[in-house]
Amino acid sequence: MSPGCISLDSECPPIRSGHLPAVPCRISQTALHQAENREYLDKQINLFRQSELPGKEHAEQYLSHLYRKNCRSGTIESNQISIRLFLRFIQDRQGIIHLAQVSRRSIEAFVEYEQDRGLKPMTVSGRLISIHAFLRFLVEGEVIDPNVLRKKIRIKVPEALPKAIEPENIKVLFAVIDHVRDRAIFLMLLRTGMRIGELLDLKIPEVNLKEKKVIIYEAQKTRVGRVVYFSDDAKEALGSWLKARDPKKEFVFYGQGRNRLGYTGAQLRFEKYNEAAGLSAKGYTIHCLRHTFASELLNAGMRLECLQPLLGHTSLEVTRRYARLTDRTREEEYFRAMAIIEKGAAGGHYRFDH
Repeated sequence: MSPGCISLDSECPPIRSGHLPAVPCRISQTALHQAENREYLDKQINLFRQSELPGKEHAEQYLSHLYRKNCRSGTIESNQISIRLFLRFIQDRQGIIHLAQVSRRSIEAFVEYEQDRGLKPMTVSGRLISIHAFLRFLVEGEVIDPNVLRKKIRIKVPEALPKAIEPENIKVLFAVIDHVRDRAIFLMLLRTGMRIGELLDLKIPEVNLKEKKVIIYEAQKTRVGRVVYFSDDAKEALGSWLKARDPKKEFVFYGQGRNRLGYTGAQLRFEKYNEAAGLSAKGYTIHCLRHTFASELLNAGMRLECLQPLLGHTSLEVTRRYARLTDRTREEEYFRAMAIIEKGAAGGHYRFDH
């Protein structure tokens, strides 16, 4: 093998550094995944078939439409939930029995109902997006009046800053993580910026320990492949786990008696260590490790254009949120100007601490 190649899987051809491998070696996995998606779709459709909701046959057609568009199973499920809630609402609260009776007021009333239930704006906005897409599908099929969607309702969603973990708290947290698997999991999340689902889906052929890189063939959220890298401390932790793990297991990380560790199990372990470190009141979640990864790289001088592909963002604007969190230039400018004010050089001295 030439020096510029790395081999991650004996069944796959060598991979040129910086390039994702060709897909033939993953065809069988793709076929299996598609079969699982089909089975999952049938379960979602059956929820409508077993109901007495108005327009359920159109809902079934729409879910099949999403499947044909190659939408993820999670996307299909979230649409199923939103549409079923909407159809139940217009049936129970507005007495609608035919979708042709749906009006703009039906959508407004549903939004108000969801808000009154105390749901977060992000949740309500997500459901509204799903309903708008479903209704657009109905308009194209001439089932409802196009005027229903003439002026879409928009939900104002707060633009919260990403929550990173302070450096001193990171040290305290990792000081109590002594389980070899868990230390590898959380250090890999901290040093690669991977989403937790991407890490838990990781398989041995996708890891190159020597070159400290991971190939994500298809990102969990954006479905765009990328390569991420990890540090020496993450390499040491991962190497220790790879020596201790059962080589017969398909996934790099697995739970007791299971082939794959689930999100809930990983989150519970994270909460356990947060409590042991005395950080429970901070409200940290596993996803905060990804935020910490991004903010630390920006603080170390990495450009946004370099950080974006590492995080798997399709838009630089999404990555730019971290710049608002870690803008050292703005911070330095503020304290420089405030020092001038406190010295009285900008219209008078009025420092109040002495």
